[in-house]
Amino acid sequence: MPDPIYAEVRRAADFPLGPASEVFTGLPAAELHELASALQLVAIEADTDIVRLDDHGAGLYLVQAGEADVISSDGEALQTLGRGDTFGEIELLLTGQWTATIVARTQMRLLSLSGQDFETIRTRVPALERALRRRAFERASL
Repeated sequence: MPDPIYAEVRRAADFPLGPASEVFTGLPAAELHELASALQLVAIEADTDIVRLDDHGAGLYLVQAGEADVISSDGEALQTLGRGDTFGEIELLLTGQWTATIVARTQMRLLSLSGQDFETIRTRVPALERALRRRAFERASL
């Protein structure tokens, strides 16, 4: 039976839904397994800021359960994130800053890849690193 965390990552790769889902699209199976092995489960209470405007990203997050709002600098709710959505960036690959605050609307469970955990698998996930760099470059070009 497949690892349930691997299944969540595989599902995100197969069905890109959120603002960073493209980093999972097309990853080789071996890299998805490496990613799943490095992810940590994090519980978030409702009304908690997960990411604040202009914070530098230190992780990637995959929403396993619950909902969050993406809020712009002027307080407008831009998008709702839910199960299967992903967001965040690894700090070492970041070329810009956050453009929105992400606040938990409900209790949430997130699969999280921290910058430190990324460093432990970095040499084994070259396609993931290329995808992160491409996303950061695209955002810096806007």
